[in-house]
Amino acid sequence: MKRFTSVAAAALLCASLAACTSGGESRVATPATSPPSYSGVPLPPGAVLDRPGVAPETGFAQDTEWEGSLRPDNATPAERIPDVVERGRIVVGVDQSQYLLSYRDVTAGDLRGFEIDLAREVSRDIFGDPDRVDFRFVGSQQRAQSLQNGEVDIVIRTMSVTPTRVASVDFSTPYLTSYVRLLVPRDRGISSEDDLPGTTVCVVDGSNLVQLAREIAPQSTILRTRTWADCLMATQQFHADAILADGAILAGMVSQDPYTTILPRRYGRQQYAVGTHKGDAGMTMQVNSTMERLRNDGTWNAMYERWLSGSLASPSMPELRYRATSEAKEQQ
Repeated sequence: MKRFTSVAAAALLCASLAACTSGGESRVATPATSPPSYSGVPLPPGAVLDRPGVAPETGFAQDTEWEGSLRPDNATPAERIPDVVERGRIVVGVDQSQYLLSYRDVTAGDLRGFEIDLAREVSRDIFGDPDRVDFRFVGSQQRAQSLQNGEVDIVIRTMSVTPTRVASVDFSTPYLTSYVRLLVPRDRGISSEDDLPGTTVCVVDGSNLVQLAREIAPQSTILRTRTWADCLMATQQFHADAILADGAILAGMVSQDPYTTILPRRYGRQQYAVGTHKGDAGMTMQVNSTMERLRNDGTWNAMYERWLSGSLASPSMPELRYRATSEAKEQQ
């Protein structure tokens, strides 16, 4: 009874978080099944099940070939991003259901987490005020699109650098390193990927982990949801048996549900960076100037200690990654 009460409370928390997220994502259901219900409880809204045996469309893409970001110049914010300075606020795309990283505190009603603090630090360097931020909630599938459509100025939403994304958006130098792992409920009898055949593995639709899930679990059903909170709720309601995600995300889930555990094997490295409009050199350099300050004045370490200490994310800020000088000049 104690376990049911704890899990039910966590499920209610996840449901309240997920209910606030942006909807309207398009779903391609072929070759997927129609979402069924188990024990009278339906799948999370917008969830799609892919049958076992769906081959990965591409391999798991990492950032090893990325040329790097733009080294900041000595210009002022008004010179780099005059439109944003004149507007008086920066519009930032975030999530609101990734515990520890970017989530809405249901008691206080405000946004909190490592990525929320990062957005405020960017605002501090532009305006001298950390609260000149308009937060916009963007789904995993809408991160690049929201930049391309001009809906946001930057995206800070566990957006890892991949070759596909680099083709459509620009990135700051990375702000966090995490490694892909599996989270499982303790009562499912899963201790490694060898136990995955016949199970259901959950990932967020629109993330680059969909392809990786199909690689490492070809005999599993893949459940694609809108948010990571939906994935956690799916395991609690026995719709899913495992979650494939970055360690920083999984650490938040374990904090919410102590009846889960993270398996030790790493499946790949992810480096999160701030997404900017393709070709917007001024904004990219402005964000990178903040990254350098956070690294030099100890703010990044304080943010990590506050939110992610003890998690599976790397406790060191990633090395600054800038492209060659000649390439950088061509972008300006």
